[in-house]
Order: sequence, then structure tokens, then C-alpha cells
Amino acid sequence: MSQTITQNTAVSRNTFDELMVPVYAPATIIPAKAQGSRVWDTEGREYIDLSGGIAVTALGHSHPELLRVLHEQGDALWHVSNGFTNQPVLRLAKKLVAATFADKVFFANSGAEANEAALKLARRVAYDRAGSDKYEIVSFEQSFHGRTLFTVSVGGQPKYSEGFGPLPAGIKHVPYNDIEAARSVVSERTCAVIVEPIQGEGGVVPARLEFLQALRALCDQYGALLIFDEVQTGVGRSGELYAYMGYGVTPDILTTAKALGNGFPIGAMLTTNAIAEHFPVGAHGTTYGGNPLGAAIAEKVLDLINVPSVLDGVKRKHARIIEGLAHLNETYRVFGEVRGKGLLIGAEMSDAFKGRAKEIVTLGAKHGVMMLIAGPNVLRFAPSLLIPDADIDAGLVRLEAALAELLAVSGVISAAAK
Repeated sequence: MSQTITQNTAVSRNTFDELMVPVYAPATIIPAKAQGSRVWDTEGREYIDLSGGIAVTALGHSHPELLRVLHEQGDALWHVSNGFTNQPVLRLAKKLVAATFADKVFFANSGAEANEAALKLARRVAYDRAGSDKYEIVSFEQSFHGRTLFTVSVGGQPKYSEGFGPLPAGIKHVPYNDIEAARSVVSERTCAVIVEPIQGEGGVVPARLEFLQALRALCDQYGALLIFDEVQTGVGRSGELYAYMGYGVTPDILTTAKALGNGFPIGAMLTTNAIAEHFPVGAHGTTYGGNPLGAAIAEKVLDLINVPSVLDGVKRKHARIIEGLAHLNETYRVFGEVRGKGLLIGAEMSDAFKGRAKEIVTLGAKHGVMMLIAGPNVLRFAPSLLIPDADIDAGLVRLEAALAELLAVSGVISAAAK
């Protein structure tokens, strides 16, 4: 029997289980409204957002300047086919090129699509320059590059590619931050090495400078392209506009998404003139990539983030969170190593609490703070780059309540109670 569905039709978390393909297991709460770093659910309960929509809402929720651009561009032009270009996407391309090593930009809808474009381009470049035998791609264990068949194969987490074979051939995985392992597989057959400057989904693990320098040298030696996946680390997250700038190691191709649109779907692949010319008309494409609405928002995001006050603020807020976590750990002893750069921070569970990061996230939501995991053993923080100090402190207070409950449930006595 048909029924009329309106904006007032009642839905609940159970509606997800009834209607949605079950590839996610969302929390029991349903966020309904947000402002800055605060979120309210359908029941009116408030949360401090230390997750940033998985490092996406870098300017927080409902930023007034982004809302203004959304409305103005929405009134002007939403979409045109790729048989035309548009003013916002050309301005955005100019700003990305001016701010980075790149000469050319390709726009997509997501990080996965940006990485797909980068990997396809690398194989096309190698084919044009050296023939069909130069096609191998080197990636790293625990890496994550997206969910298309190609990018999930290149990613270094087999759980995401199991059951989808046969997978694309010519992909090799070696341990992250292991220079000798990389040297053992990069060869004349290698067309590209793809690496995250900070592994996000793989546990928030920063690359060592010497490791990235070695990858750059290996690519130069063997005529391979170095691809930096900055989908999660880019657009100010590390305290630099892009993390490669802090390392002083320049890739041949860079991918960016997530924070670029602050939640509006947009991704980009950046590269040089000499590489871009191997993607002639018709070699690749997308229907929605670089649409005027997304490009206008991303242009404003860049304007607001790529300023010293914001980037310097990221480094200062990093120190505040690290200090706060250390203070909590003096009492609760839940964390082992705490690592990361800027406002991408991972707190690894101590031996006594291994595998229980998700439990803390669930308890955190109960006590009014949103957090992430990076695998079963790492609690991940990726808040707005503009998060006020007061919200950081309030979020840590709520995290402390979650930790206290975790210890109580586990029958563990905190250091403060001893």
C-alpha cells in the first residue's frame, strides 16, 4: 500500500535497518542540527564534535560565509555539462595552482574519484613514455585510498577488497615508513608510488621525513610518479595547506577532497603540465566534477583556511588537545602512544584496553562528544580547524566521563582513585 512521504514523516534509527543497504552501522543517535563545533540530535541533545565528519567540516558546521556563497551561487547557476566550463571552477583552479606545486587541476566528486584519476593518469603516462610493461603501482600496508575497485585494491587493507575479485593486477604493498621494503619493490616496471603523508584510516601514523625523501628519490631513479593522497591531510588539517609543504617533499600528483568542500562533495587531482598532457580530451571525465555550486564553496573554503591565523591556530590547538589527552591519561591510563600532526590526532589504546577504541566512541556519544576510530585500536580526533578552545576543553571533559564509565564497566580502578 502506497503512502505519502513528507518532511514531517516520522523516521528513526530503525528506518535505516529497514531501508538502507547495510554497508554502515550508524550510531543510535540521528544528528539534526549543527553550528560551529556543536551538534544537536533529533531529541535535542547536544554534542561536541571532535570528529569533523571524518576530517571534512574543517570550518565547522553552518559557517556563515559558506552559507552565503551557497545561496548566492545557488541563485545563479547550479550545474552545467562538461561541454561547458564555468566561472567558479576556473577561479578555484587558479587558487589551487597558485597555492601549490601544480599547473593543472582535474575536479571530481570525492577522494576516491580523485585517486582513481591519479592512478589512471599514472598508468597512462607510463604507457605513453615506456610502453605496456611499466604498469606496477606500489602502495603501503594499512593505507586507504577509496572504495572504487581500483582504489580499494591499491589500498593496503585486504578487508576492504575481499570478495570483489579478480582485482586489478600489478599492485604491490609493503610496510609503511619502511625504506628498505620500498627499495625492494620499486623498479623499472613501477609507474607510480602512492602514499599518505599521514595514514588516516590506518591508525593516524605520520610518515617519517626520510621515508618520503626516499620515495621521491626512488621515483626519480626509476621514472615513476609519486602520488600524495592528501584527501584527509589536506586543506589545513596538518597545520599546512597541504602536508607535503611541511615535509618539503613535492609529489608529481596530489589528491584532495574531504575538507575542500567542508561537506559539499568535491575532490581534485593536482599535477604538472608535463603529466597532465597525457590526459587528452576524452581520456577521463565525470558528470558532476567541478560543478559551479561545489567549486564556489571550495573557493571560499580555500580563502578562509589558507591564511596564517588559521594554519598557526591548527598547530596551537594540536598542542592543547595533546596536553589534554596526556592529563586524562595520568588518571585513566587508557592510551599508549598519542601521535599525529595538526588536528589529525590518534590516541592508541594501551595494552590493557587494546581493541576497545569503538567502545570509547560509543560511550563518548552517550556523554555528549563525537569522536572517531582509526581501526579497532586507535581513537581519532579530527575536529574543525576553527574549534574554540572552550569546545576543546568541554569535549575533553565529556571524554573523561566516557573513560570513567569504561573503567567502571571494566572493573578497573583509575590512578586517581588509588
